[in-house]
Amino acid sequence: MKITKTYINNLAYEIVACAIEVHKEMGPGLLESVYEECLTLELLERGLEVKRQKKVELQYKDKKIDKNLYLDIIVNDLVIVELKSVDSFHPIHSAQIISYMNLSKKPKGLLINFKVNNIVKEGLIPFVNQYFSDLPE
Repeated sequence: MKITKTYINNLAYEIVACAIEVHKEMGPGLLESVYEECLTLELLERGLEVKRQKKVELQYKDKKIDKNLYLDIIVNDLVIVELKSVDSFHPIHSAQIISYMNLSKKPKGLLINFKVNNIVKEGLIPFVNQYFSDLPE
């Protein structure tokens, strides 16, 4: 399988569809950990590879830093999904997922807030970086 921008965007579309299904079933206002569990189940049901609470490796000047940073979900080892259940996004949420993407060298990230009425309109911010830009169409 060749990794392309189209493939990654289609994967992200599938992830968002799963998040919408979870939101439809569970509604807004639950703990982030509940949504993480439900979204994982939904993604696995659709045959996607899911890793949860994956440690983000840190280096400083070629030295490994032993700090515990964990991304919420990574799908097919390509798309990072960071989940929130907050009244509104804060700039630190965007900074967090961008950092995770760059440190993990992953091309796309989805920041999803479940404490909204409509995920697509109010609770979704997609991100791409230079790793995405370097991929073929």
